[in-house]
Amino acid sequence: MEFIELQNLFKTYYLGEIEVPVLRGVSLTVARGEFVALMGASGSGKTTLMNILGCLDRPTSGQYWLDGEEVSRLSADARALVRNHKLGFVFQNFSLLPRTSARDNVAMPLTYTAEHLSDREVRLRVKDLLQRFGLGERLNHEPSQLSGGQQQRVAIARALVNQPPLLFADELTGNLDSRTSDEVLQILRQLNEDEGITIILVTHDEDVARHAKRIIRIHDGIIVDDAALFPAPGVEPQLTQTAPPGERRRVSGRSALRLRRMLGIALNGLRRNVMRSALTALGIIIGVAAVIAMMEIGRGSSSSIQRTIANMGANNLLVMPGTASSGGASHGAGTIMTLTPQDAEALLTECPAVRAVAPVVRARTQVIYGNRNWVPAFIYGTTSDFLTVREWGLDGGEVFTDRDVRNANKVCLLGQRLVRELFQGEDPIGKEIRVQNVPFRVVGILGKKGANMMGMDEDDILLAPWTTIKFRVIGSSATTANQSATATSSGSGTSQAVNTLNQIYPTRQNNLYPLPSSTQAADTPQPVRFINVDHILAAARTAKEIPAAIKQITGLLRERHRIRPGKPDDFNTRDMTEMAKALSSTATTMTKLLLAVALISLVVGGVGIMNIMLVSVTERTREIGLRLAVGAYRRNILQQFLVESVVLCFCGGAAGIVVGRSVSYLMTAVFRWPTELSPDAIVSAFAISAAVGIIFGYYPAWKASRLDPIMALRYE
Repeated sequence: MEFIELQNLFKTYYLGEIEVPVLRGVSLTVARGEFVALMGASGSGKTTLMNILGCLDRPTSGQYWLDGEEVSRLSADARALVRNHKLGFVFQNFSLLPRTSARDNVAMPLTYTAEHLSDREVRLRVKDLLQRFGLGERLNHEPSQLSGGQQQRVAIARALVNQPPLLFADELTGNLDSRTSDEVLQILRQLNEDEGITIILVTHDEDVARHAKRIIRIHDGIIVDDAALFPAPGVEPQLTQTAPPGERRRVSGRSALRLRRMLGIALNGLRRNVMRSALTALGIIIGVAAVIAMMEIGRGSSSSIQRTIANMGANNLLVMPGTASSGGASHGAGTIMTLTPQDAEALLTECPAVRAVAPVVRARTQVIYGNRNWVPAFIYGTTSDFLTVREWGLDGGEVFTDRDVRNANKVCLLGQRLVRELFQGEDPIGKEIRVQNVPFRVVGILGKKGANMMGMDEDDILLAPWTTIKFRVIGSSATTANQSATATSSGSGTSQAVNTLNQIYPTRQNNLYPLPSSTQAADTPQPVRFINVDHILAAARTAKEIPAAIKQITGLLRERHRIRPGKPDDFNTRDMTEMAKALSSTATTMTKLLLAVALISLVVGGVGIMNIMLVSVTERTREIGLRLAVGAYRRNILQQFLVESVVLCFCGGAAGIVVGRSVSYLMTAVFRWPTELSPDAIVSAFAISAAVGIIFGYYPAWKASRLDPIMALRYE
């Protein structure tokens, strides 16, 4: 059986509706080990015939048998397999990859065909071939650093690296001087005679054709002459593609080897245009950096809100008195006296879900120390449990005790702002201040809290026993509607009264006993029958127990206040849950909005990658054709360009992580914006960048893989 057999082969090209016949009924045979020259003028069909013989093109009709297999109707991948194992090509213009070393140019076919070879074996085979052709000192030289003859030798070495039994050479001396041409032709002759490789040489030069042992002349697509100059050697080729005995044992490692080689090809392709690759990755860098920065800013804002809520007191509940109304007109919240200190004690002892309780009496007045004065935002009369409810520590001193509350002792705790405004660097512990002309001894300094959600400084506060604030500072009675307001005397001679508790007694025209002075009244407060507080502050044991705590508080207070079923409560219970949810929801919405904006930039970066990859496919069309010619499958081309796209995105993602973290750091350092490290955002952004590379790189890669090898090789 002949090695090559053509039977009545036709090839017709179609230019619109015009038929252009190129080959018209070509039939020939070529035996193993022959050295055949295909001669003809330009346009005679010799190159078309070589392309069909090299499985780069298909005939319109007829049959082509190669080594006993009919290959004219094989699929694209099946023809690639034939090129992998049986064919080698030496192209007219060398067709070497630019900015790629001689070593890598020669090793390129092994990327697709030598999966049974290790990287070390590949390097040794390439080195041996280049040394054989006198290029041992030029392994790392790029084509631009090689002469024409050296480039042609590299092209021949690349055609032989897969050890094919059939070699095609297309006008290989067209760009060489006569001396170099003779050297290259002598190499081909030695390959044919010494190693039995079948060679088909395409040329229009009679002198070149005489180096062959058989000349086939083609004119207008028809063989007009077939003359043997020398008899065929009749030897079997020694270079055959066979797998080593240990190939099956290496199957498991092929995927990793293939991936590593494909990654190397992708990196080499990107390295050829470093600036363009960097600019392409810039879109991904900006997108990933924006995602990370926005997520970390959003998370920092959310954490800041959570900290603010925590500063206000974790799991706090606020019990407010009800609203009075008359004649259909409401007097506003807190206008009836419904809450008492005893209510607070009952809540602590009878509500299992409540951890701590503190009654609160509010006041608003001037605080004086020496020649300095200040009106704090908050003056609260309460118990020591207030600090437990609010989870508030001390920076110095001690907390007033329950005994201080029972005895209405004139002691207080000061917030950081009040300490700063009144004492200006002095130690306030043990010092005496005046509140509504009532002297208070400072026993402790509160820890720093900062601003609350309304922007008010929580450190601008004074805490004292509620009995002291109510009876000594406010001086309100059991009949006063608003107990937080400072009362004035109704008597004509008591305009300078310090304490007005004596108003609980009826005004008499004739007093049997002398009336106490203001100072005496302030020093000896009289008990009243009903004592109310402005509100009660409670803390649930856990956030999950807040609903249970509210239910228990409501039931207990309705029972204590003797509210009949169906009647409205005379108090209101509020918690921070809804506010926290609202603020967290707002922060989450803003974070999602920022993330959406950042993702848009990633999409824009992906579009840029698709655009550049399409340009790259167009620029590298001849390279794609060359890779297909040396044995690459379509999936190999698809994988190559897809890996390039993903590598671009991976590099852009890695750089984007660094940029994003840097932006977050600068936002915190320069603008004092709260940010927080977000590992999930980093992982997500990196994964999204890889997905962008796959999604937007797939179409250019698919387009590259669908190129016809012969059309790609002809692309200018």
